[in-house]
Amino acid sequence: MPALPGEAFPIYLRQRIVRLHTLGETSNYHYLVNTFITMARAFPLEKLRNFGIVAHVDAGKTTTSERILFYTGVSHKIGEVHDGATVTDWMEQERERGITITAAAISCNWSKTREEDRKDTSKMYTFNIIDTPGHIDFTAEVKRSMRVLDGAVVVFDGSAGVEPQTETNWGYADEANVPRICFVNKMDKMGADFDASVKSIHDRLSKKAVRIQLPIGREDTISGVIDLVGMKAYRFSGDMGMTVTEEEIPADMLEEAKKWRGELIEQVVAHDDVLMEAYLGGEEPSLEDLKKTLRKAVIANAIFPIMAGTSLRNIGVQLVLDAVVDYLPSPIDLPPVKGIDPKTEAEIERKPSDEEPFAALAFKLQDDKFVGQLAFFRVYSGSVKAGSYIVNSSTGNKERVGRIVRLLADKRTEIEEVFAGEIAAMVGLKEVKTSHTLCDVDKPIILEQITFPEPVVAVRVEPKTKNDQEKMGVALKRLSDEDPTFKVSTDEETLETIIAGMGELHLEIIVDRMKREFGVEANIGQPQVAYRETIQGEAEAEYKYIKQSGGRGQYGHVKIRIKPLPPAPAEDEKVAKNVTREDHFEFINNIKGGVIPGEYIPAVMKGAKEAMTRGFVAGYKMEDVSVELFDGSYHDVDSSEIAFKLAAINAFKEAAKRANAVILEPIMKVEVRTPDEYMGDINGNISSKRGQVEGTEEMGGKTIIHAKVPLSEMFGYTNTLRSMTQGRASMTMEFDHYEVVPPNVAMEIKKVRGVKDED
Repeated sequence: MPALPGEAFPIYLRQRIVRLHTLGETSNYHYLVNTFITMARAFPLEKLRNFGIVAHVDAGKTTTSERILFYTGVSHKIGEVHDGATVTDWMEQERERGITITAAAISCNWSKTREEDRKDTSKMYTFNIIDTPGHIDFTAEVKRSMRVLDGAVVVFDGSAGVEPQTETNWGYADEANVPRICFVNKMDKMGADFDASVKSIHDRLSKKAVRIQLPIGREDTISGVIDLVGMKAYRFSGDMGMTVTEEEIPADMLEEAKKWRGELIEQVVAHDDVLMEAYLGGEEPSLEDLKKTLRKAVIANAIFPIMAGTSLRNIGVQLVLDAVVDYLPSPIDLPPVKGIDPKTEAEIERKPSDEEPFAALAFKLQDDKFVGQLAFFRVYSGSVKAGSYIVNSSTGNKERVGRIVRLLADKRTEIEEVFAGEIAAMVGLKEVKTSHTLCDVDKPIILEQITFPEPVVAVRVEPKTKNDQEKMGVALKRLSDEDPTFKVSTDEETLETIIAGMGELHLEIIVDRMKREFGVEANIGQPQVAYRETIQGEAEAEYKYIKQSGGRGQYGHVKIRIKPLPPAPAEDEKVAKNVTREDHFEFINNIKGGVIPGEYIPAVMKGAKEAMTRGFVAGYKMEDVSVELFDGSYHDVDSSEIAFKLAAINAFKEAAKRANAVILEPIMKVEVRTPDEYMGDINGNISSKRGQVEGTEEMGGKTIIHAKVPLSEMFGYTNTLRSMTQGRASMTMEFDHYEVVPPNVAMEIKKVRGVKDED
């Protein structure tokens, strides 16, 4: 009979599990234990793992997640992407297109693969898993998930190695300092090459990645994996690979296994002086010491273990879950989360403990037709009960928690309380936004916010009827609340509504959701590039805003200097007290002797920021500008905040006209995979699109072309590529950076915008 998880386990469930065990129904009693564990804190924090499944599109990420749900007992049938029957891809658009669009949160439990561990529920671990999208258009889902996860399993296509979105996701993980395990999937696929995949990881991601497994066989002959840590082979058989058999390493692979284990040991002992000294003396570390030191190195981001398998053929997934337990951190393995005291602005921290004051980060909003808005949150410290009051320290508002639910994709289990380290969702919060901090009323803290990339593609959207117009406003607000990379604005001249996102697919999905979820029929314009403007020179301007019309007048006088925004200071460099730095904007207050009273300074900064919302070359938003306020004057009676704001707006306009303002265009990082015979045609075509080919490499029997191309030249490129290569080449692209447009292109943009050269 398995041990049960503590006295918290209800007596009636204990009795039922004993009965099921007597009848030999092991899968049922494990399912019952799982069900209870998702409803209450039944395990200590060290047995909790919060991790994400991340990958490039079509690397097998969702297929891997479905196996995890099956092996952990959450689902009793594996859903396949090609059948449109997956648990994590629950949206209609996801099932129709076979891609992940929104991050799905899952709570489940796992006992390690060995039979003696699986029979003992006291050795069970709780997983909070987030299955993230792989398509670049939905990159915000990955970025915000990384912010709240303690670890990640990065999935690779064994025939493709590192792909563009994998690099982007890896970068997000680096930013968030998230430990990772690499899983080279699809080893059964034609062209799959484990060694080539490992090389691409070393070349494009990190030299710190180390093999801890080898595949047995390749392509359609793959039959299992070799564990280099324990030097054992594992085969997978029975229903959906449920039966895992431990064997000795095949004789024909023993020497190869010894070679790579030697490299693994060398990498691991480098992180422990005692083990290193013993190893240099000819003593090999014990299995326990090896795993313990490897875990320490993985948590420190000093080693990234590489594993192998094929989720579709049910080989290797259980061992990935074992590796999550063995090597990825629990909340208590990580340093306390840091934040700011909203009253004193002093840095404070919260330890991952139920005894600490409650602190959580809202990382995702989701509109639910049954319960309203769900706010997904990660608890960093303390606990919160349904019905209790909390404060949103990002807004200062006190809110009541209506209900708390634990998640399984689109399904929910209502719970009374959630504890430190856990991920759940709240119902009933009125003013919460993505990246807001939720905390204890008496002990507030503001946690670091999540930053998101700016949208690069825009379209005009027009409701078909007056009824649609009323509903469209509600739909767009809710969708923009959910997705920080989806922006809604109004063209000041035409009063048309403009929606902007990360790509054509992103906006296509948004419009489809408007129709299906909100019943809004709309006409959509052609995709437009989200250009930006900036300045390349330095200029000064002075403006006096004086208005007298009887009674009290208005007076504001400012002198400002603008210049290109300098690079951000290093983390260890302090920003001067008189400098306010935000994304793409800096404000320097150099007022001396009180020539402008302190209460008017924020109005000047606000005016400068407002002036940047519409540029002076073609009317696009300006960015990367530093504004210095260095002089001015005021009137004892007539000065006001609005007067100084208007003075700043006009002064900025004057300065911008003299500071060599230019238009910026988004440049995309493009990767084309093609048979060799089409390389010349593709390179020529890229050059004709003002693109630059930066290099090529061989992978999986194809040539990979790396290039940078302006987004404005890439609309419809997929169809062009198919025509050039008889459908044998594929392309992916993602935003890389903004760059000044050539003069002839700038003239065309101004012409389209109706701007004359003399303006």
